[in-house]
Amino acid sequence: MNALKEKIKNNEAVHGCWLSVGSAMNAEIMGKAGFDWLLIDLEHGAGTESELPGQLQALSGVPTQAIVRVESGQPKRIQRVLDIGAAGIMFPQLNTSAEVAEALGHMVYPPAGTRGAARMVRATDFGLNANTYFADTRAHLTSMVQIETLESLKHLDEIAALEGTDVLFVGPSDLTFALGIFGQWEHPDYVAALKATVKACKNAGKAAGILLLDSEQYERFYDLGFRVIACGSDASILLTSAKDLASDLKNQQILKEKKSREN
Repeated sequence: MNALKEKIKNNEAVHGCWLSVGSAMNAEIMGKAGFDWLLIDLEHGAGTESELPGQLQALSGVPTQAIVRVESGQPKRIQRVLDIGAAGIMFPQLNTSAEVAEALGHMVYPPAGTRGAARMVRATDFGLNANTYFADTRAHLTSMVQIETLESLKHLDEIAALEGTDVLFVGPSDLTFALGIFGQWEHPDYVAALKATVKACKNAGKAAGILLLDSEQYERFYDLGFRVIACGSDASILLTSAKDLASDLKNQQILKEKKSREN
C-alpha cells in the first residue's frame, strides 16, 4: 500500500495542492515543497493528457503522490491516466453509487473490475514490475470521489460504502452552485452537506476531503472531520506571490519618491 493511502486509512491528515497550469517544471517545484499529494487537473486545468507524462515524471523523484482529476468517468480516460502512472484518480460530477461503482471498476483489472491490462506502460515500469502492479491495484491506487451535485448528496452512504472508494471529496464551488447558494460558505444548507459527507465517511470507514479557499480555514474543516485537505494551486500561488511582490515594489517606489520630494 502506498504511503498516502496508508495515511488516509489511518485517519491522518494529508495535505494537497492543485496543479492547474499543465507545467512539468511547476510539478517538480511543487513536488519539492512537501505536500503529501498533488492534484493534476485535467477537468478545469490548462494542461491536457499530452502534458501528463512530463508532470508525472517530474514528480517521480519525490514522495508526493500524483492524483489526476479526469475529465469524465469514461474507461479510456481512466485507463490512460493510470497506465501513464498516476497514483490515483479524482472523479468529478458523478451522481449515484452505480455511476461511481462503474468508474471505480475502470481502475482495477478483472475479475474485480474492467480495466484492460497492458504490460509495456509506465505504470508497470514498462513491464519490469508488471506482475507486482497487476497483483493488487486497489492497494496502491487512491480514489477520490467528488461530492458536488444535489444527486450525489442523496447517495452519500451508498457511495462511501463502495469497495474502492477511499475519499469523498467536497467541491465547494460546484456544491454551493448546486445548492443555489454559491459562495455562501456559512449557509446552513452547505454546512449540513459538509456534516452529512463527514458522517457518511465515518460510518463507512472512509475519509472526507475538501479544497480550502485559504489556509485560515484549516482548523474549521479539520474540526468538522475532514482529513484529506487541499489548498491553492500552482497558478494561485504564483499569482498571489507576484501580486504581493509587485505591490511591495510599488510601495517602496512611492516611499522613495515621497522622501525625495521632502528633501
